[in-house]
Amino acid sequence: MNNKLILIIEDEEDILELLEYTLQKEGYETIGFLSINDNVKKVLEEETIDLILMDRNLSGIEGTTFISSIKKDGYSTPVIYVTAKDKDEDIIEGFESYADDYITKPFNIKELSARVKAVLKRTSKDVEVLKVKDILYNSSNKKFYIENIEVELTQLESNLLLEFIKNKDILLSREYLLEKVWEDSLDKKEKTVNVAIKRLKSKIDPKNKKNYIKSVRGEGYIFC
Repeated sequence: MNNKLILIIEDEEDILELLEYTLQKEGYETIGFLSINDNVKKVLEEETIDLILMDRNLSGIEGTTFISSIKKDGYSTPVIYVTAKDKDEDIIEGFESYADDYITKPFNIKELSARVKAVLKRTSKDVEVLKVKDILYNSSNKKFYIENIEVELTQLESNLLLEFIKNKDILLSREYLLEKVWEDSLDKKEKTVNVAIKRLKSKIDPKNKKNYIKSVRGEGYIFC
């Protein structure tokens, strides 16, 4: 199994079925939609998507417009446009709209599969987007976003929040956090953890309404 998840947005049902069948046969997981709707946005929020195959001629919104909007929100997922728009200016526009590749219809399915493999190989080592609740982490720029707004954190705070996100719903002791986040620092005291978490919480939840990080008396902290 390739263990890669591909989001496909294609308004022609027979082409969508062909793409899903072919890619699943090669070991990829796929999620397909015939249009851009709230469910597409929900998938982007809840799943780690490795690649988007995007049609351009969609009802309601042009494919490049949608891709540009999610890129501005912090998503760095690679994109291949699969579209009937085949004029030179269309292709140029596609690459100016975050395309990692551009395939025109009608296409050769074997060539498309090869291009999917090539883009994933080229980008998979560089791109990691983690999304938990309304917090998004983009590894390509090492930044955090909450409700699509960048949060300014120190390196220590970033490492601390990332450790929590990767261990969602798991109780982390102060000793564990000191070992993982502070590593070889000389300032490895339990009080240091308490102070750092207090500062982190003030930045990611200044109004103290979301309660991302809960303290468990005598045990440690849990991100939920």
